[in-house]
This record gives sequence, C-alpha cells and structure tokens, in this order.
Amino acid sequence: MIRRVPFTGDEKQSLHTSLDRHRDVVLWKLEGLDDEQVRRPMTPSGTSLLGLVKHLACVEYGWFCDTFGREAEPLWFDPFENEDMTIAPDETTAAIVDFYRRARAAADRTVRELPLDALGTSWNGNEVSLRWVLIHMLEDTVRHAGHMDILRELIDGATGDFPGPP
Repeated sequence: MIRRVPFTGDEKQSLHTSLDRHRDVVLWKLEGLDDEQVRRPMTPSGTSLLGLVKHLACVEYGWFCDTFGREAEPLWFDPFENEDMTIAPDETTAAIVDFYRRARAAADRTVRELPLDALGTSWNGNEVSLRWVLIHMLEDTVRHAGHMDILRELIDGATGDFPGPP
C-alpha cells in the first residue's frame, strides 16, 4: 500500500503520513536485493543502502525518543564516530531492518502521544518542538531516500518511490 498525504488532513496527520510514506520508500529500496548488494559501499565515503537504514533508525530514536525523554533501546555502536553509517560484519540485513522498524514504532508512539507543541531537548542542547522534529526527520528521511534511489539505480537499475512502471 502506498501512503498518500491526506488532502484535508490536519498538520500532525499530514506530517506523520508524509514521514511514513518516505520511511516505506527506504524499506522498499532494499527489497529484492541480496545481502552483498545492500551492504556494498557505493561511494568513496563508504555509503551503502543498509548503512543508510541503520543511520535512519539511530536518528529516529535520537530525535523522537531521546529528545523527549522517552524510552529508546541502547545502541551497540557509537553514532558520534560515524558507526551508524557503517555495517559491521556481524550485523545482518534482517537485524538492521528490525532495528529500523523498532525505532520507527518508538517514534510513532511519541508522535501519537505528544502534541506538536511538546518541547524536548535535543542531543546538542537545543529546545525543540515535536513539530520541528517531525519536519527535521521528514527532511532527513527524504534526503537519504534520495541517496538510496541513486545507490539502488547503480546496483540494479531500479528507480522511483515504489516498484512499478518507470
């Protein structure tokens, strides 16, 4: 099912649905590829499809959970050392996808339970609203989904938001 932002939805519903739509795109970019393909570094900096998913899971927990003092699972890597963008040999595709799904579910609980004007303190000490975090995560997810679109095209030629005719 392809999510669509409601034409007459309220602000929170519209922002959340748009984020969900692009989260779905992120997962679709992995479909049909084998473990080597999703792990393959595709840029000089080492960016891979699976590394981007790991990064997005990490920032979902950080922005939606840590910022608002909500429960987040402990990380087994150091995001401040860029370890959120790299895949260790013992990290499986299934484990990273599950990590992303858990982060997404935790973030969704925050969105459901708090008003858009709820304030939290980000990792860098800034006071931010849930509205700002939704917009920031939408921007970050869309940006990385675009990166993933290019990487996927280089791997097997697939492009676009979802499978279907070009």
